[in-house]
Amino acid sequence: MPVWHYRGASPDSVDPARSCLCQRRRPAIHRLVLWNIDLTLVDVGQVTRDACAEAFRQVTGRPLVRLPQTAGRTDSEMFFDALALNSAEPVNPDDAQRLLADYTEALATAFGQRAGQLTQKGRMLPGAREALVAVGRLPGVVQTVLTGTIKPNAITKLRAFGLDTLVDFTIGGYGSEVYPKGTLLQVARSRAAQARRVTFSEPATVYIGDSPRDVEAARIGGARSIAVASGRAAHSELATAGADAVLDGLADTEAVVRAIDILTRPERAVK
Repeated sequence: MPVWHYRGASPDSVDPARSCLCQRRRPAIHRLVLWNIDLTLVDVGQVTRDACAEAFRQVTGRPLVRLPQTAGRTDSEMFFDALALNSAEPVNPDDAQRLLADYTEALATAFGQRAGQLTQKGRMLPGAREALVAVGRLPGVVQTVLTGTIKPNAITKLRAFGLDTLVDFTIGGYGSEVYPKGTLLQVARSRAAQARRVTFSEPATVYIGDSPRDVEAARIGGARSIAVASGRAAHSELATAGADAVLDGLADTEAVVRAIDILTRPERAVK
């Protein structure tokens, strides 16, 4: 059984029969669910690190000896940290932007060449597929990704495990964009609203991630947050960070669906 942490309503306070009846009586609300990828849905760290090292050496001429912090961060943030950590920081901003563009292109190539290794050296986390399928059945739900990974690599990661058809990549937020994750969440919500011609309110938007930085991004971006303790952060650390709900992982599909349903219920979405 998962260990629950909830800010607000308890999962036990919801009567499933009553919830279904309310859904029949009310028009379906539009809910936006954003998923982090690494250590939330899949674990492909070894392949990612190898691709990053190759791309970094290619564009800077230096080996990637010291690795930057990765949890909850974007590829662009990690690249600039890696420049400083490995004594390869560019002289001026123009050089920085040029190197980032070159690095992004090289990273997509290096990772694409390793796509066949993803299922050999990586894994889909327990319950990821079942959670995506079940959440997709909730009324009024649109699912996409909010990830620090650049877009081509995000697609490659999920495609390797057959998860790519369960989310809408066209409205996501990616590490190839030079925004912090909180701002990236707002950008993704705006894209989703324009694409679907509906308004996704802040209370009807939920971000699922595995790090305190993901929780912070949700708060800054104006969204509910569900943290899963499948990454490097402990359950208590995620709760302290202020997540609206904390789960041990995605293996309990009912718990995942219920958490999203509770946090984005119509009465909560009304300001």
